[in-house]
Amino acid sequence: MQTRRSILMAGAALGGLAFLGACGDSAKSKFRSYKGPTVTQVQVHKAKRRMYLLSGTKVLKTYKIGLGGNPVGHKQFEGDGKTPEGLYYIDRRNGNSAYHLSIGISYPNEADSAYAESMGKKPGGDIFIHGRARKNKGRGKDWTAGCIAVKDKEIEEIYAMVGDHTPIFIFP
Repeated sequence: MQTRRSILMAGAALGGLAFLGACGDSAKSKFRSYKGPTVTQVQVHKAKRRMYLLSGTKVLKTYKIGLGGNPVGHKQFEGDGKTPEGLYYIDRRNGNSAYHLSIGISYPNEADSAYAESMGKKPGGDIFIHGRARKNKGRGKDWTAGCIAVKDKEIEEIYAMVGDHTPIFIFP
């Protein structure tokens, strides 16, 4: 009797674990894995509203993007609503971003900071490639404060593919 009861209890416990495991599968993680070619550079073409992930000279992925609310020209000052232009690097990542996921761009560089200082202003910062976090869906194409926005599913892919220290070229 005791053995049968132990077997039934163990079966119920395993069934419960299987049920919990199935529940966990339905909540898809925003963190993906990537096993393809190394992304050696990111290119952003502001006028075309496109971002490209490259491995060498081969384009691995292309994305439609949104930019700062004032997209023409290089970011110079905090609050100007512009997206920077030039060579920067991916320098950080935020898995708890208010915009789903985000990867940081090394703006401002020394030249950006020096120029802003010479004008008696701050250069700004916190420039990221990030998602929309659903709440920003439908806000138009250029709605950020200077960042580069993609769809949430796309930033999941980009977050997995692009490593820290990857160069990012942002063209007008």
